[in-house]
Amino acid sequence: MTRDREFDDQALILDQLTEVSLALSTERDFRKLLDLILSRALLLARCDAGSLYIRVPDDDPENPGPPRLRFVAAQNASVAFRFREAELPITERSLAGHAALTGEPLLIEDAYAIPASAPYRFNAGFDRETGYRTRSLLVLPMTNPKGEVTGVLQLINRKRDPTALLDSPQAVEREVVPFDAATTRLMKAVGSLAAVAVDNARLYENIERLFEGFVKASVTAIEQRDPTTSGHSLRVSALCVGLAEAAGREERGALAGISFSDEQVRELRYAALLHDFGKVGVREHVLVKAKKLYPFEMERIETRLEVARLHRERAILLQKVEAALGSDPDRAARLAALDRALAFSESDLARFRETILRANEPTVLPEGDFSTLQEIAAASFTDREGRPHALLEPREVAILSIRKGSLTEEERQEIESHVTHTYEFLKKIPWTGELRRIPEIAFAHHEKINGRGYPRRVSGTEIPVQSRIMTVADIYDALSASDRPYKRAVPPERALAILEEEARDGFLDPDLVGLFIGARIWTTVGTGSLRA
Repeated sequence: MTRDREFDDQALILDQLTEVSLALSTERDFRKLLDLILSRALLLARCDAGSLYIRVPDDDPENPGPPRLRFVAAQNASVAFRFREAELPITERSLAGHAALTGEPLLIEDAYAIPASAPYRFNAGFDRETGYRTRSLLVLPMTNPKGEVTGVLQLINRKRDPTALLDSPQAVEREVVPFDAATTRLMKAVGSLAAVAVDNARLYENIERLFEGFVKASVTAIEQRDPTTSGHSLRVSALCVGLAEAAGREERGALAGISFSDEQVRELRYAALLHDFGKVGVREHVLVKAKKLYPFEMERIETRLEVARLHRERAILLQKVEAALGSDPDRAARLAALDRALAFSESDLARFRETILRANEPTVLPEGDFSTLQEIAAASFTDREGRPHALLEPREVAILSIRKGSLTEEERQEIESHVTHTYEFLKKIPWTGELRRIPEIAFAHHEKINGRGYPRRVSGTEIPVQSRIMTVADIYDALSASDRPYKRAVPPERALAILEEEARDGFLDPDLVGLFIGARIWTTVGTGSLRA
């Protein structure tokens, strides 16, 4: 019977260890992992309280200094307290420091009866502050398979009845028992599992930090090709996260069924950060085109206007010389008429030049009256060989007549190709499972609800909701950003009105636009801020 009881106890312990191992191996959030390690250890050891210390890596560039432990977690079933993270040096003077330094556990029956000959002392500050009474202690180094101490697990007041509260000296006297050998062995196993879990979590954190750095470096490199857009991807990602989280809180309406896990929000954030990655495949002069005509094209027109002015002035001056030398009785009137013609010609060309300069400025929305351009196109001048030359070539008239933005049709198609480039580049990255949809989400951020977007012209629910969120955020920032020379920024109120117009016309998701405005998501980032 006794042997059967021992067998059952061993089987139970094995089951508990397996459960702890599974729990620790699946938790990736470092802070949650620390709390999980401590709570499971207290449960298995039937302890009332405990604390957890993690060794600060000796080579941590962000925390240089002597070897030390960081106090990262504490739990107590009997008293409420405010946890404060702290650090302590790894020396023999503290219980945790002694365990970390020697690599050996400490079993203490009574914290207030430690022999004077011991190099360590119990810190009774918590007991004095809260009125708690610490008695039995088990202080265990958490040692990984390499023999390195990654932390210290301190268990306090093992109890006969795990549900009992130690709210009085009598309860402590009645319930608290020393840690036995079996519990110590069990906790050593838990400590080893915890050490491996901490190492794995740190490795995962380091990989996350590495990936985050790679993403931000990529964003910076892309935006360096067009420095005026610096911060755009970071602002869009912040707006996306804000809108996704707001959508997840909706309890009524079309968005009530939408919710995003932490992993999905993270996936959306990375997709937003990398949504313009494909711009590396767009020629730089197209990417940064500030006006409808390139500077060299505008210089050519300016030169042509100046040549036309000089030729007209020369022709009129020759006529004035002829009139002045002639014997025409109306000579004075003729000279006056030629002066008026010269003034009119110069005024005409100045007006043409102002019209061309105005037409060369890009607009946010289709607007502008370009009829004067046709008048200019019909005008010409004759060079000294008698050959006629148009003031504006047909191609220049067509470019200056662009009603929205600064791009020609060919240039617009090249810019739009960045979405496909983004997809092709991102598709080559071996994403982990929870990030596998990043290429697809980024690929669809220029699609429109009515099917009039690009590159695939998909519509409605064919567009992932994450992409629809990104479209709203991307358009808002593109409209309101004040750092782009090829367009004038519009005030937030006008940008929001344009979003509403786009939603009414079937381009944007009206529910997401309504939430973006109603929840004031647009106020969560400052235009021009959040630079990488």
